[in-house]
Amino acid sequence: MPDAATGATAGAAAVVAVLALDGVVPFELSVPGQIFGTANEAAGRTHYEVRICAPARQVTTAAAYGGFQLTTAWGLEALAEADIVVVPGHAGFLDEPPAPVLAALREASGRGARLASVCVGAFTLAATGLLDGHRATTHWQHAAELAARHPAVDVDGSSLYIDNGSLITSAGVAAALDLCLHLVRRDLGAALAATTARRTVMPLQRDGGQSQFVEHPDPGPGCQDAALQPTLHWMEARLHEPLTLDDIARQAAMSVRSLNRHFRAQTGTTPLQWLLRARVHRAQQLLETTAIPVERIATETGFGAPSTFRQHFARHTGVSPQTYRTAFRSQP
Repeated sequence: MPDAATGATAGAAAVVAVLALDGVVPFELSVPGQIFGTANEAAGRTHYEVRICAPARQVTTAAAYGGFQLTTAWGLEALAEADIVVVPGHAGFLDEPPAPVLAALREASGRGARLASVCVGAFTLAATGLLDGHRATTHWQHAAELAARHPAVDVDGSSLYIDNGSLITSAGVAAALDLCLHLVRRDLGAALAATTARRTVMPLQRDGGQSQFVEHPDPGPGCQDAALQPTLHWMEARLHEPLTLDDIARQAAMSVRSLNRHFRAQTGTTPLQWLLRARVHRAQQLLETTAIPVERIATETGFGAPSTFRQHFARHTGVSPQTYRTAFRSQP
């Protein structure tokens, strides 16, 4: 009988096959062994058996991260015995995966194994067609590319991981830890997952999603419209003021309609949405580099009431201002 938690035979360890394609990211390759191995130690028994599986039983890791050659005991055929298949990212993730790899992943899914991708491993999983019609995530830098290449997949670039039951996808690199801890919690309960997290020196669940990590360039310099540049600089210098659409149009010497058209053409958004993003960006800078109280930051960035500031900041970053400061504040 399959075990309800892991899908393994009752009393037996769940086999976790970690797919190592050429150019695999070494950190992502090693996280499942670290987390599931720690869960075994915390439980005092073997719940998971982790196997590194490479198509030719030998793989070279991504050169950009200190490449090395790795010889494994298991080839692609080992996916046929897996209860969980983890697909890390690899350097050639934009290339079409080898047909035997896609076939092995589809076969594993078809017989009930859970498939989980890490970071750009979502591209490999999406290439099987298994993600079609499902929500999925990947590293925020590559979310738009995943959506463009696989329009049948509902790509959400803001989540740390998305669990569709038998298909689980996660965000960039460190989200491999979130993903594996989530699987331990789902399989073996919150108490053992919490112990595993403590032993790994990780929170069981991180606040917010990927939005807090997205790099937003300063809103002004990238614009190519020379007529709009002075207005952008003028707005940036007055983030603390209660600017209205009429104020901005007057400064730009345009009608509101023309102003909206110029903004959409050159920034992809409206003047007020651009202003809101600029205020949030400035607030992030202040939270990262100063000890100014949140109430004062709310005033200096034009949000006025602290409650309004917290609401807009959380909507754009996924976390509260205080949580963001704790995570990103540069220490003296």
